[in-house]
Amino acid sequence: MKQLSLFDNKIAILGLGYIGLPLLVEFSKKFSVIGFDINLNRIKKLKKRINIPEIHTKDYRYLKNISLTNNKYLLKSCNIFIIAVPTPIYQNKKPDLRSLISATKIVASLLKPKDLVIYESTVYPGTLEEICIPLLEKISKLVSLKDVNKLKLKNHNNFFSYGYSSERINPSDRTHVLKNVNKIVAGSTINVTKFMKKFYKSIIKAKIYNVKNIKTAEASKMLENIQRDLNIALMNEVSIIFHKMGINTLDVINAASTKWNFASFYPGLVGGHCISVDPYYMSYKAKKIGIKSKLITSGRMINDNMAKYVSKVFLSQLKQVRRTKKKVLIMGITFKENCEDIRNSKIVDLYKYISKKDISVDIYDPIANLSEVKKMYNLTLIKRISNNTYDGIIIAVRHLKFKSLGLKKIKTFCKKDSVIFDLKSLFYNQKTNFSL
Repeated sequence: MKQLSLFDNKIAILGLGYIGLPLLVEFSKKFSVIGFDINLNRIKKLKKRINIPEIHTKDYRYLKNISLTNNKYLLKSCNIFIIAVPTPIYQNKKPDLRSLISATKIVASLLKPKDLVIYESTVYPGTLEEICIPLLEKISKLVSLKDVNKLKLKNHNNFFSYGYSSERINPSDRTHVLKNVNKIVAGSTINVTKFMKKFYKSIIKAKIYNVKNIKTAEASKMLENIQRDLNIALMNEVSIIFHKMGINTLDVINAASTKWNFASFYPGLVGGHCISVDPYYMSYKAKKIGIKSKLITSGRMINDNMAKYVSKVFLSQLKQVRRTKKKVLIMGITFKENCEDIRNSKIVDLYKYISKKDISVDIYDPIANLSEVKKMYNLTLIKRISNNTYDGIIIAVRHLKFKSLGLKKIKTFCKKDSVIFDLKSLFYNQKTNFSL
């Protein structure tokens, strides 16, 4: 790969969410960088540097000197493009690649000879070389470096390079941040991979692991999340069995964990942007090549149905509360603890199942962004909880703020003989009606 010296490159990062923003901050410490997002409100928020959970507060200062824009033409001078946009699913569980294709088209319209395009978005194996690269070639009228090598064209300068490096960002985790996590890289040629290794090593303290090809890199990201999804599915299934038998699941996990090779996973409502999505990407690709993925889809089915199971048990116990008009509080709506991300939150499913039964349901979450919840789910969160109000409470998320309240305080929100579900065992070994 004939590039400028490493630090002479100018970088454009497309997509300024939980993947792109940490990349933007870290690369800005070494390179000239432009951050691009089609969402103008997102750009304005970043420029104001107020409440940005994707990066540590101490890194806010770097945003001051970074160019942020929603104008693609300001990216013309860049020669390395990093695409870090969301890859969600449609309602029918099929991959939604609209943002990925849109970002690819933007880059293709700006692509110059010898530029490098790196994808960090999570995709099923083959996405880059079957969808994205042909699109880059078609629009830019350039040839990808891999194809140049195949054609054995000498002195051919009308090419671009490409690569893949899967993101491993864990929202709200201040330990496993970008620079502390091993990074996988794969380029369209050996030289591109070597360059990418140096490129990422300039910002990452952990190891850079290069793999043989793009598909292997794409597949590794799929496997990471599918494995976790299946392990949680197993815990969810046994928790249903144990509950029927009157056994506390966490007691069983703690006991089993005393064996040296037992892997501790915990039951729960599996939402978010990765674990609840990637198995559908993999099963979609498997189906396209004529394979029906049984285990992957079974695990997904178990996890997708957990909200229904919990609501069924909750409503059954709520019937024992002898009051006509019943009011319920759900504590938490984010997909994980101490994180404001609400994408694919299964707690919304929980809300829908319970509110269908003509029960008034409030949701309280001090971490979630109220306007984002309203925009995404058309739900209005309460801002404070009143005492002696609820016939049932579901503590759905392990927020530290809920922990600091204490179970004794939470019980004051209830009327007499109310039902309390502690789904994530936040108050383990304290008396509640149910936990997973």
